[in-house]
Amino acid sequence: MFDGLEDVNRRYEEVMSTLSSPGVTDDQKKYMALMKESSALAPVVEAYTQYKKAKQDIADSLEMLETESDDDMKEMLKEELNDAKDREAKLEDKLKILLLPKDPNDDKNVIVEIRAGAGGDEAALFAAEIYRMYVHYAESRHWKVETMEVEEIGIGGMKNVTFMITGAGAYSVMKYESGVHRVQRVPETESGGRIHTSTITVAVMPEAEEVDVEIDEKDIRIDVMRASGNGGQCVNTTDSAVRLTHYPTGIVIYSQTEKSQIQNKAKAFALLRAKLYDLECQKAHDAEAEARRSQIGTGDRSEKIRTYNFPQGRVTDHRINLTLYKLDKVMSGDIQEIIDACIAADQAAKLLKMNAS
Repeated sequence: MFDGLEDVNRRYEEVMSTLSSPGVTDDQKKYMALMKESSALAPVVEAYTQYKKAKQDIADSLEMLETESDDDMKEMLKEELNDAKDREAKLEDKLKILLLPKDPNDDKNVIVEIRAGAGGDEAALFAAEIYRMYVHYAESRHWKVETMEVEEIGIGGMKNVTFMITGAGAYSVMKYESGVHRVQRVPETESGGRIHTSTITVAVMPEAEEVDVEIDEKDIRIDVMRASGNGGQCVNTTDSAVRLTHYPTGIVIYSQTEKSQIQNKAKAFALLRAKLYDLECQKAHDAEAEARRSQIGTGDRSEKIRTYNFPQGRVTDHRINLTLYKLDKVMSGDIQEIIDACIAADQAAKLLKMNAS
């Protein structure tokens, strides 16, 4: 498994040498590609360097033990040997994880789509709360959030909301949120105090660049119109809203969050590209059913992934059998513990599959 690590080491040295050469910034595209490659290689090279050091320490300790006659010195060498073996084992596990095939979308920004499911107004209210949960989480990571589409109801809920999160590695983290989220609580409108169950769906899509998805102009119809609903000055008096219809898939995108028609059109196309790219990714996953089943968070969007139980103050992630009794903190955006557990479970499943093959 580690046979290619010397090649990785050599490549890292080549990249760093190129980055330090004069004139490297003249070609910004090439420079940014090299910077990205160096960032990806650095953790592997660092772990491999430490791994080789641990192996050398083991060899040195064993060699000295063969010739050493002093008992106290032997004990010290045995302790050093055990320490080196422990470091070797931990670094070997770390390298295995670092060498797992990386999702090519992991470094991308994400577009998140939340839709109210079963439960009527209560589902729409919960959709708005989950939206705010993700906004708070993104802010805690210093990521930017930009609303793309939203359909609100009068009592503060959202039938659906689509937004972009811009930040390094956003997809590598947020992809574990795709699926059905279930809430159990007593709605404010419930006079009998009965607990209701409502659901929402969350779809997390990697942002697609124009090079990722080719859209033929003849496959698109573009309509412009006046924005509807509550808006600021000029929003409802100019033809600023844009609706895109993609004939081959039937996807319809409506964007009216900006005052400018140009900005709304750009947002609509960004969302359309993401949806088309996501469709292609889903097809690829369907073609690799076994691989899809072994991964956490990238599977069927109809899968119930999490339950938020308000009466008991608990959150349960059903994929990894994790239950936390800190619902208030989770709803305020403190979801890192859940995401970290999903990442660990995903890595463990992939390692198990790799070792079995």
